[in-house]
Amino acid sequence: MSTPATEFSLPNVGPGPDPVSLSALAAEHAFALLLFQRDHYCTNCRQQVQTVAGRYDEFARRDTEVVSIVPEPAEKVREWQDSYDLPFPLVADPEASAGDAYDQPVRFGFLGDWSDFLGRMPEAVLIDLRGEPTVVWSYRSRSTFDRPSVDDLLAAIEEARDTPPEG
Repeated sequence: MSTPATEFSLPNVGPGPDPVSLSALAAEHAFALLLFQRDHYCTNCRQQVQTVAGRYDEFARRDTEVVSIVPEPAEKVREWQDSYDLPFPLVADPEASAGDAYDQPVRFGFLGDWSDFLGRMPEAVLIDLRGEPTVVWSYRSRSTFDRPSVDDLLAAIEEARDTPPEG
C-alpha cells in the first residue's frame, strides 16, 4: 500500500540541493530515503548516519538519495556535517514540520509533544520519485534503539524498484 508523499522544503547543510525538497530530489533520483532523527544529541541517530554514510555507494547504485532530517536549527545540524562529512543531504527541520507531516512517532503524549528530547522517535520513509512522489515503505521506531539495519533499508529499496511506479 502506498500513499502520496508530502512535499517539503528544508535547509540543507550537507551535499545536494539547498533547500532540499522532493521535487529537487526527483530531478536527480528515482527514490528518496528520509531518515527522521530524534534530535541533535541522539547518539543512536549519529551512529545511524555514520553507518549509512559508510555504505552510501550501495544507495547511490540503487538511484536512491538518503536524506537525514534533524528537528533542530541549521547551526546545530551543521555540527553533524562538520564532524561526520556525510555524503548525502543533512537537513534542518527546526519546527519538525516534515517529521509531523510524515507522522514521525512521538511518545509520552503531551509531554512528548512538548519536548522532542523525551518523545520524538526515529523513522525511516522510502519515497518513490519515479512518478507522483509516493510513500512506498516506512519504519516507525518504538525507541531510539529501534532502527532498521542498512540491509533492511536496501531490501526495501530493492522491493520498491521491482514494483512499477504509480502515477
